[in-house]
Amino acid sequence: MLTTCLLALSACTNASGSAASPTSGSSNATFDPASLTADETLASQVPEAIKSKGTLVIGSDTTYAPAEFLGGADNRTPMGYGVDLAKAIGATLDLKVDVQTAEFTGILPALGPKYDLGISSFSITKERLEAVNFVSYLNAGTTWAVQKGNPRNFSPDDVCGKSVGVQTGTTQEDPDLRNRNDECVKAGKQPIDVVTLKNQTDVTTRLVNGSIDAMIAESTLIGYAIQQTNGAVEKAGGVYNTSPVGIAVPKHDTALAELLQKVVAKLIADGTYQRILDSWNNSDGAITKPEVNPAVQS
Repeated sequence: MLTTCLLALSACTNASGSAASPTSGSSNATFDPASLTADETLASQVPEAIKSKGTLVIGSDTTYAPAEFLGGADNRTPMGYGVDLAKAIGATLDLKVDVQTAEFTGILPALGPKYDLGISSFSITKERLEAVNFVSYLNAGTTWAVQKGNPRNFSPDDVCGKSVGVQTGTTQEDPDLRNRNDECVKAGKQPIDVVTLKNQTDVTTRLVNGSIDAMIAESTLIGYAIQQTNGAVEKAGGVYNTSPVGIAVPKHDTALAELLQKVVAKLIADGTYQRILDSWNNSDGAITKPEVNPAVQS
């Protein structure tokens, strides 16, 4: 999904959207923090400013299913694997969690004064690392999907002349498909029939209905689309152009970042992390070792 991954971009895309389809699908039960027991050793390391209020305040642009979005009976309850991870962190540290909906561009500048953490599908980039600390918790990239059984025998290695759906404004549209299309034209082949739509929901619907041959999107969205369509679509090929996604922590608070790294490592070790990703059909992005400020390419 990477274009330039500036601070203003959500994850590594400049368009956010749900991968849910109007086709019926499971409604994920939100994570129950009561299923975890606080870790006294880790909880004792919580900064006093956070411990005194007893709540971890988290800024999140809740428009990016399945990571962070509003759902539930009232359609106003924060949900997603990012939200579930936040709840698990809070439970481990014996803290309540308050996930506050925020404009994506306003989260990082407000870390410290307003938010203790930012959990909003932030791809970790060199530019962002200059402004905040990050604790990695996921890998996300690009992948393809086709109708179940791949009835049209589509291959990501042979896209010339094919109809491909993509969400407008994503890096899957540009530069990925743009570069592929240029190669098709240079080789004297049929250009790609690129179908760009504002919402990922609509792209998924087109694929389910058979009006396009395939779709391309961020790997987390593809996994969720498969779940929400009850398997009416499936992956075609693996994930590529992956980059780490992280929890944002105020730049001055390295100790908090190091504590969160320990918490996420514990959640990985005890299986909580895997259960959360599995419930949102996003285990492909799982990592085995969270890092504070990991090295990134761009």
